[in-house]
Amino acid sequence: MELQIIKILFLATLAFVFTILWTPILTNFLYKHKLGKKIRNSGDTPIFSELHAHKAGTPTMGGVLIWGTVLVFILVFYFLYYFFPNDFTSTLNFLSQKETLLPLGALIASALIGLVDDWLDIRGKGVFGGGGLKMRHRLLIYTLIAIIGALWFYFKLDWTTIHIPFLGYFQISWWYIPVFIFVIVSTSFSVNETDGLDGLAGGTLLISFASYAIISFVIGRYDLASFCAVIIGALLVFLWFNIPPARFYMGDTGSMSLGVTLGIIALLTNNVLILPFIGFIFVVESLSVIIQILSRKLRKKKVFLSAPIHHHFQARSWSESKIVMRFWLIAGVMATVGLIIFLADKTFK
Repeated sequence: MELQIIKILFLATLAFVFTILWTPILTNFLYKHKLGKKIRNSGDTPIFSELHAHKAGTPTMGGVLIWGTVLVFILVFYFLYYFFPNDFTSTLNFLSQKETLLPLGALIASALIGLVDDWLDIRGKGVFGGGGLKMRHRLLIYTLIAIIGALWFYFKLDWTTIHIPFLGYFQISWWYIPVFIFVIVSTSFSVNETDGLDGLAGGTLLISFASYAIISFVIGRYDLASFCAVIIGALLVFLWFNIPPARFYMGDTGSMSLGVTLGIIALLTNNVLILPFIGFIFVVESLSVIIQILSRKLRKKKVFLSAPIHHHFQARSWSESKIVMRFWLIAGVMATVGLIIFLADKTFK
């Protein structure tokens, strides 16, 4: 067990060092090719447009740092183990069909789709009636990715049970497929909505992946814990450059891929029902959007000055740093509650 702890901490540290070393390469590329963020000013979101006008031109696609590092690490250590098998390389290899193949596939697939979306948005392409993908198109993509993952879980892994804390495991048969789809779509949507202020999505994702790294380690899924550790190391570097004023933004290539991956890891550990605690801020953000949309359609009135809710606080003259740091604190406390539920369930069952 001590060896596994060393492996996880070593991979997280190495991922931090590696990511910070290649960040200048990505940054220079983004600025050189003027891959800057577009601030929509269609008149539908006047408060948002006014608050974020100064951010126009800041490069996006920073999420490449995170999934790029994960992809390099998992492939390098796998091929080192494959071609030069020894104790050291076998220890550092964390690619396994049972634990990390599906999260890796989902991470890269959704990251590439998000990268295309970022490119369309930057270039103002009108493929879908404007720059980038509209929310309904994103939801469709999330659903397609979720369907593939659900079928993999159900038919390939024979996964048909769900764990309810303090009550045990329940057989839900084919209902696992719609449950899986709901979790992935809602998590992806929520993370995407949270990515609106410098450091907000990065910090809350860091807390969430750290929590599931702990859960993965406790249940003996060491490869999955290592996978989370590499994401954590890369996220730390992203935050270094994304803290206000941001050097670059995560973009859909980051928020889309990390949202999908977080949902899959929650399902793989069979601790998906504590995800609303560990990802509490994501839940609040998406609920604020849903409430705002329903209120405008049904009551013809807004509940919030602007949605998601972090923009509401901005409109109330809160500084970005105040909102982000307070949301981090809330996320940390609620993630702790989630971990308490997880550990108490294991201790007293």
